[in-house]
Amino acid sequence: MAAAQTTALASARHTLELEAQGLTALRAALDGELGTVLARAVATLQAATGRVIVTGMGKSGHVGRKIAATLASTGQPAYFVHPAEASHGDLGMIQEQDVVLALSWSGEAPELSDIIAYTRRFKVPLIAITARSSGALGRAADLPLILPAMPEACPNGLAPTTSTIMQMAMGDALAVALLSLRGFTAQDFRRFHPGGKLGAQLRSARDLMHTGLAVPMVPDNATLSQAIVEMTGKRFGITAVVDGEGRLAGVITDGDLRRAFESGGFTDRPVRQAMTSNPRTIGPEMLAPQILAELNAAAITAVFVVEERRPVGVLNIHDLLRAGVA
Repeated sequence: MAAAQTTALASARHTLELEAQGLTALRAALDGELGTVLARAVATLQAATGRVIVTGMGKSGHVGRKIAATLASTGQPAYFVHPAEASHGDLGMIQEQDVVLALSWSGEAPELSDIIAYTRRFKVPLIAITARSSGALGRAADLPLILPAMPEACPNGLAPTTSTIMQMAMGDALAVALLSLRGFTAQDFRRFHPGGKLGAQLRSARDLMHTGLAVPMVPDNATLSQAIVEMTGKRFGITAVVDGEGRLAGVITDGDLRRAFESGGFTDRPVRQAMTSNPRTIGPEMLAPQILAELNAAAITAVFVVEERRPVGVLNIHDLLRAGVA
């Protein structure tokens, strides 16, 4: 390995080691005063009838934008207000029922002064994420989350690296604690993430299944020839067999047809004699990744969606692939 590559690898390892130490120190600090204040901060956020206003300058501001996005996507209305813009009219975005979450590692960012003063004047709760309790932000905050002072990974000790990792981790801790307390589910999450790979992962069988006349289905007194016609017309390689009440009695698959053909008396044989009586089925709320796992585990390509013992839909592995699940 060339000397430059060796140096780069050593630097990368050193950076990650220092940042990991920062997270370890942050976790340990939760066993003390920081943990007590964090619990109060979560309670304050949970009780708020307004929104969470996140603010910060420079790299802390970039972290703040991510924290605001995480909060908003997990059920806590939140948005980012740039402190410089706040001084030129955007303070009007902050209402008395809101909570302000301000980030500054040093606690001395002068751009935050107008927001801090505004929260004190109108009694808007102020939560701070900072490393200095003696800084202007730490002193002013109702709930100062004082992070352990750790060295930056930058060899000059200047570029925000360890500090931003720790700030972001604290934001994640607040967001996850809130969603846990609210009982925020995967289905709730899906409301805010309908697009992309994540949206596909959160789609359910009800969202993906074929319904109505598209569902292959024959009565339990049908013959195999009738089942073949149904399977050929619907093109799923499977058909449901239902009793007189519309309940699923079994399924006929391509494999069942091959086995029936080998044993003779093929086309006139009743479907009851060839069907699989206890087929694998899924519920309408099962999420797409779980469905894919079910199909793979059973080595099948199609499955019926059953509700109250009645087939209400069907889907196959191609439906999942088209949705972007795999």
